[in-house]
Amino acid sequence: MANLERVIDGKTEAATLALIVLIAEGHLLVEDVPGVGKTTLAKALATSVGCTVSRIQFTPDLLPSDVTGVSIYNQVDHAFEFKRGAIFANIVIADEINRASPKTQSALLECMEEQQVSLDGTTHPLDPPFIVVATQNPIEMEGTYALPEAQRDRFMARISMGYPDAAAELSMLHHRETTSPLDQLTAVVDKSQLAEMIETARSIYVSRAVESYVVSIVQATRSHPEFRLGASPRGTLHLVRAAKVLAALNGREFVVPDDVNQLVVPILAHRIVATRRAAGDARGGGLQAIATALRAIVAATPVPLTRSRGA
Repeated sequence: MANLERVIDGKTEAATLALIVLIAEGHLLVEDVPGVGKTTLAKALATSVGCTVSRIQFTPDLLPSDVTGVSIYNQVDHAFEFKRGAIFANIVIADEINRASPKTQSALLECMEEQQVSLDGTTHPLDPPFIVVATQNPIEMEGTYALPEAQRDRFMARISMGYPDAAAELSMLHHRETTSPLDQLTAVVDKSQLAEMIETARSIYVSRAVESYVVSIVQATRSHPEFRLGASPRGTLHLVRAAKVLAALNGREFVVPDDVNQLVVPILAHRIVATRRAAGDARGGGLQAIATALRAIVAATPVPLTRSRGA
């Protein structure tokens, strides 16, 4: 966290969510206007971990084979050889993902869900951990292709950077005029340490009461009058996994309802489609209306009284 905050001024919440997604082995969608640090956050997260990193700049002419790889005929051996694409890395930065065609975007579907690439009848596994950090600009829509619901659902969390406050922006002027903080950033966790952190987060205890609480919230999204499409079962799993990591970051060995409540909007909002009436302004995708409705669902769901394991 300290390493991330050396680069991202005044964005503790965004940095925390990025770290949660990393340890929960999810994928992160960073969505906001240009110039607020989307790519910087993605690069800082990748640099902070001693794993293999690749960056893909998504453009309209990017081909699926540029992402996954391609089989090339070797005239010496008289056989096809698989040349790995940029997706073969532990942390993949997919910059401006909505600028590529749907065909290229779909090349990520199998990679993100099953951590493998299937090509010419052969399956090529991706080395764990495998995390996609994608950025997109929701305002400049010319020449872009909106992510389909199936792909948005594969992202564990969606975060918005937002503009910095006056103090953070003033500090930026003093410290970043001649140098970039990314140049001095080094890895603070290696691959084995990250694997240990991931294993620790998996062992965090979730009581039956908290599990029922999560299911009640998710199921309420499927019958809400302002939602045309509610959260998926994958959203339920992601919410629990993220809550485990948040509990670990807070020094606990068990999940409490507050962990779930803090994560409901970033974990579920991007999976939900609002009705036309609730969305209002179609350009905004109804995200504000969805977030407001989700908070209302959380407030209306009875909170269980939980105890730590062994209590």
